[in-house]
This record gives sequence, C-alpha cells and structure tokens, in this order.
Amino acid sequence: MKRKTFIVAALAAAVSATCMTGCGQKTDNAAGATGGKANGEKLRIAMVVKSLGNGFFDAAHTGAKEAAAQLKDVEIIYTGPTTPSAEGQIEIVNSLISQKVDAIVISANDPNALVPIAKKAMQRGIKVVSFDSGLAQEGRLMHLTPSNPELIARKQLQMAASSIGGEGEIAILSASAQATNQNIWIDVMKTQLATPEFSKLKLVATTYGDDQSDKSYREAIGLLRSYPNLKAIIAPTTVGIVAASKAVVDENVVGKVFVTGLGLPSEMAGHVKSGAVKEFAIWNPIDLGYTATYAAYDFIKGAPDAKAGGKFAAGRMGNIAIDAKGEAAMAEPFTYNRDNVDKFAKIF
Repeated sequence: MKRKTFIVAALAAAVSATCMTGCGQKTDNAAGATGGKANGEKLRIAMVVKSLGNGFFDAAHTGAKEAAAQLKDVEIIYTGPTTPSAEGQIEIVNSLISQKVDAIVISANDPNALVPIAKKAMQRGIKVVSFDSGLAQEGRLMHLTPSNPELIARKQLQMAASSIGGEGEIAILSASAQATNQNIWIDVMKTQLATPEFSKLKLVATTYGDDQSDKSYREAIGLLRSYPNLKAIIAPTTVGIVAASKAVVDENVVGKVFVTGLGLPSEMAGHVKSGAVKEFAIWNPIDLGYTATYAAYDFIKGAPDAKAGGKFAAGRMGNIAIDAKGEAAMAEPFTYNRDNVDKFAKIF
C-alpha cells in the first residue's frame, strides 16, 4: 500500500494492452437475463483490490459474484496489482477507463494518490465507489466501511485486554503508514486507551508491515525482541495477524504473548489451536463485496437515493444509509475463537 507518482493518460493504451495478463484481471459473467444496457450487454463493475492473492479480497470477490448473479444484468471484472501499491492500482484504473466499464469498486492503497485517476474515471461517466480502505471524498461517490471505526477499535482493545488479563504492554502491527482504514482505527484505539476501561493497557510501539508477509513477520519478531515485557500484539490486518502469530510460535512465547486483531478464519484456525491467538475478529468479506456491488449498481442505475445523505438497497443486507460525507457502514465485526473458528474456516 505505497504510493508515489501517477501514471499519465498517455500510457492508457499500453496499459490496456498488458493489464489483462500482468494485472491478473478476471471477468465473471452472471447467470440470468440481461437488460442493463440498450444493446443487451451486461453492466460491467470492476472490483479493484489492494493486491491479488489476498484471501480477504478473494472472499469479497465471491460476494461480488453472488450480487451479480442476483442482479442478473451485471458482469464482475476482478483485478488488482500483484503487490499492494498505489502505482499498480493507477495503471489498472487507467486501463478500466479505456475499457469503458460502468463502475469501479476499489479498496485503495492510498487515499490521495488515486484521486486524480478516480476523478478522470468519473469525468468519463464511470461510477467510483471505494470499500474497505477508502478514497478521499473528492475521488469517489461513496465509501463503504465494513463497520464503525469506534466499534472496530474498541473490539480489538477488548480482545487484547481479555487475552492478557486486562493489563500490560501492547503493540500494534499495522499494514502501511498510509492505509486509510488502519490509521483511522489506530487513532481511535489511541483515544480509547485513555479511557478507564483500557487505562491499564500500555501501547509501547506501532509498526508497519506494508501488508507483506515477510516484512510483517520481521516487524513482529522485532517487537518481540525489543519489548521483553510485551503481552499482546494487535494486528488490524489479515496479513499482519498471520505473520505475528507465526512469530510468536517461532520465538517460543506462546502463552506469554498473545496476538489479536482482524483475520480470516481459514488462515487463523491453526493459530487459535496453537495458543498464539485466543480470539480475533473480522466482518464477513463476502458480505462486503456483495454490498459494495449493490452500491455500485444503484449509482449506475441513477437510483434517486444513491447519494450523500441517502441510502442504497443491498439485497439480503437490506437498505444501508449513506451519511452526509458519502460514507456508509455495513455491520459490526464478529468475534472468532476456538469454539467457532473451524466452522467459519470452511467458508472464508
């Protein structure tokens, strides 16, 4: 989730020719009747994720396909860079503009670096919706947050406190220093640490693994060796929580240091059984991809309430309100532990 310079429009043609293979783009045709366009073609909604090969986004893709099948006149294009970077996403969005897709649903590697290319897409009539990790407000029509930042932050502190008996040193292993959602949650956690409920928890460090397994592992090892009294690592990232759990096992500190945060049941079941993790949380990424697809659909269709201060219809998720800043919250995170992790690991 890094950013730097921005790929100019002159590269769009070259990118379009290569992105179908180099960027791992996949197209899913929904079954059923068509009718989204006058010529009978399906509406094309592109889901641009932070990086390919991430189980969280693979599950979101499953949800997007479910929504497309229900909507019947939608085709999902699933794509993302091979490594999480703003530059890679910019190339992909440029390609999608040249392909004239109807909507782009994106989890942004950088909230600001992607704004110019997102604006360009909207100027061409493409509806841009961010989800999970948001674009700055001027770069999208709506942002879908998985949950409420206060609830997400509090949940992670509660799990950490519960794991270590309510007091002791904790550290945070985040994704990148520019990740929108991670930074919001960390800021809220820092605020909540000043409340009586969490006053006995002491945050000693915040580090960044850039959502890369090897770097996250090295950062976790560094925390364990630098802070001998550390009792818990909170990793609000599916990559980081796995890496930190492995580090705890490899450093032989299971039972002394506990890991918690946001993770996928399929990736965390073994770490729960090893004792490195007592509990963790995550919203359902299948629901997230499903809901984001329905949001994009309402914007494409010009639904009268699909706007800031309005709402959108999200199929089995019901009607979801959009606030004055164009943000909508899906649901609160769910806790997984030894009692239920195997059941959900079969799903995602």
